[in-house]
Amino acid sequence: MTVLQELRARAASKPAHIVMSEGHDPRIVAGALEATMAGIARITLVGTRATVEERLHQAGVTGSDDITIQDPATSDLTDEVARSFYELRKHKGIREDYAAEQARDPLVFAAMMVRNGHADGTVGGAIHTTSDTVRAALQCIGKAPEAPLVSSFFLMALPDGHSSGRRALTFGDCGLVIDPDTEELAAIAAASANSHRQLLGEEPKVALLSFSTMGSAKHPSVTKVAEAARLLKERHPKLASDGEMQFDAAFVPSVGASKAPGSPVAGHANVMIFPNLDAGNIGYKIAQRIGGAQAIGPILQGLNKPANDLSRGCNITDVTNMIAVTVLQAAADDG
Repeated sequence: MTVLQELRARAASKPAHIVMSEGHDPRIVAGALEATMAGIARITLVGTRATVEERLHQAGVTGSDDITIQDPATSDLTDEVARSFYELRKHKGIREDYAAEQARDPLVFAAMMVRNGHADGTVGGAIHTTSDTVRAALQCIGKAPEAPLVSSFFLMALPDGHSSGRRALTFGDCGLVIDPDTEELAAIAAASANSHRQLLGEEPKVALLSFSTMGSAKHPSVTKVAEAARLLKERHPKLASDGEMQFDAAFVPSVGASKAPGSPVAGHANVMIFPNLDAGNIGYKIAQRIGGAQAIGPILQGLNKPANDLSRGCNITDVTNMIAVTVLQAAADDG
């Protein structure tokens, strides 16, 4: 069983109700159908009812207890969503008519369904930009009180039989925080380690990445990573972590032994923390397009309840995998 098959199987052991904000997209419909057939989730598709019904009909679905439709233009929930959104955002000076208008936005409607307890998590981003998708999640669901910030990571499933012996890595932050400072970088590392443990059921080994390994180069950007690594160790002494570290020192045992002897993670890291969004975004796409890794994400962490962002280039399998991830996050919240 591959790591992604295991992830889906774990999600199916505790299925949840996931609302998809882009129910008119054929990829979303097909991925939702795949998820329900696998027993991973019950799905609500948000969109114009006639269009969503047509998409379901095209997919061969004539009726399903596990797939429902919510049309914000006609839904019984729309007034509730408008009232809740107004109460939530009135301190920002919004008017009730603006809240009513926003309630018909599928991203807002889906996120408010989660906030108000009508669903366990939401997935969007197949059509909308990351900024729009994340904005709705932040405004409606909000940051978890204990989280220093909301960030993201990618779960990178390596090709079967990879020479490293590893099956998956967690890359953070590759999708959201553009230039984290020292405090933010340490927080992203801690959150990504927890997410790795939560989704894969294995102990994280965290490497904070740089173009330098243990002082081999001097630069303010190196100092930022080294200081973040120090903060991470100070605040989470039981977590295996180290840095600053070059990727080869973090990933290849022989290089790690040479460049960072005595490190608890060098050569064996499974959580890679990039110094900024430039490095993270470039790094995950190289691993995906040249290295053959399957990228699931960006997966959001630090929210009150699960909300995730698909890539606009996603396919059906990506949709189903993200639904499974969101179900596992919801199960962890319940636990």
